[in-house]
Amino acid sequence: MTRRQQAATLLLLGTVLLLGACGATAPSKPSPPPATPAAWHQAGGEQAVGADWWRAYGDDTLNALIDEALANNHDLRMAGARLAEARALAEAQAGAQWPSLDLAAGGSRARAISDVSLKPYLSTGHQELFQAAYEVDLSGRIAAALDAAEANAQASAAMRDSVQLSLTATVASTYLSLLQLDAQLELTRQTIASRQTSLQLTRQRERSGHASALETSQAEAEWRSTALVEPQLQQAIQRQEASLNLLLARLPGPIKRGRPLAAWAAQGLPAAGLPSELLRRRPDLAAAELQLVAADAQLAAARAQLLPSLRLTASLGRTGASVLHGDPFTIWSVGSSVLAPLFNGGRLRAQVRASDARREQALTAYERATLAAFEEVDTQLDSYALMRQQLEQAVGQQQALADALRIAQRRRSAGYASYLDELVAQRSLFAAQQSALQYQAALLQGEVALYRALGGGWGEVAAHATTKP
Repeated sequence: MTRRQQAATLLLLGTVLLLGACGATAPSKPSPPPATPAAWHQAGGEQAVGADWWRAYGDDTLNALIDEALANNHDLRMAGARLAEARALAEAQAGAQWPSLDLAAGGSRARAISDVSLKPYLSTGHQELFQAAYEVDLSGRIAAALDAAEANAQASAAMRDSVQLSLTATVASTYLSLLQLDAQLELTRQTIASRQTSLQLTRQRERSGHASALETSQAEAEWRSTALVEPQLQQAIQRQEASLNLLLARLPGPIKRGRPLAAWAAQGLPAAGLPSELLRRRPDLAAAELQLVAADAQLAAARAQLLPSLRLTASLGRTGASVLHGDPFTIWSVGSSVLAPLFNGGRLRAQVRASDARREQALTAYERATLAAFEEVDTQLDSYALMRQQLEQAVGQQQALADALRIAQRRRSAGYASYLDELVAQRSLFAAQQSALQYQAALLQGEVALYRALGGGWGEVAAHATTKP
């Protein structure tokens, strides 16, 4: 190559590099951290949120159900498979940082006509070739793509933990609903037996002339009204068992019960900590943050596509044929190539704009998830405190109505009041007892929801969460 040709080549290479550098845009600015409230409306307690918070209730059946769900639940298994896929893709992307080595071998057997003697002859050829190639990451594209793949893998791990957190809370809440229905069914059956006894006594009093037919009809109507509740509760129990079996990946069937609802006690308000600590505890927020990190890296990789790429190649091998005399020939080559995009119809720049739009989507999703998490915790803290007050009032109302029923029964026996007073007291007491059971279960379920909102049951990915954006 003459000096003029060398100078022209250098000038062309410099022009290509300059055009590629001009085509690349400046890197995106880091996103500011999300704003956090100074404190919660309702102060939390002192009990820490543990990774296995449900074991604090001391119900072995609940522990076994959650362990079974963690082992068999379909949603959790799918999340684990997505995590395995993301990790494999990250490993595949990491391989782009290393040279590629290939070995090629070939052979041939041919019958041809000699140009000299015009006679056919047989020839055997063979070739063995060892090839190596390496792309120099001048623009940082490969490194950015690897960062994106690793962030996606960590986001998949956080999403898997988010599914696990949601699963444990859903199993616990569903199980508590089942215990609530069991308690309501037991109360209904006791009330039915009491109403039936009252009906029999009223019929005896009617036969002896101490009660009217109206009182007997009212007693029978009250007994049948209560009896209507039993099949409704049985149907609700079957639906709740079906929901729990689905979470456990079981076939339809009965669910084993542990302690009754009356033996359960709320653990107390868990420690909520500062709102800023929620960003490090909740797996869904970690997943949203890591997806933003991956979008940033993907944008950097798309911008790097506008820059030239440098590729180094080398090969070494042997080739030979039976018609040649002597040893096989050794062949080799060493070279490099520069590939710079000049015109592609705007495809690369459109990919950069698409990556920028995806980054904006990830940023918006992260901000929305953060606000939703703050709102959820604040709402659950307020709801838990108010639910405890409601339960106290419901228990007090139940006690007062039980006293009113006893008084109405004594007054009726003494002839100072009609059966209608006793009937109203019975109805009011039954409704209050049902409400007390509902409030007790709601308080426990609210505690479970608060553990979920605070990020309980998760802790594997916290050390890997990054704050690059």
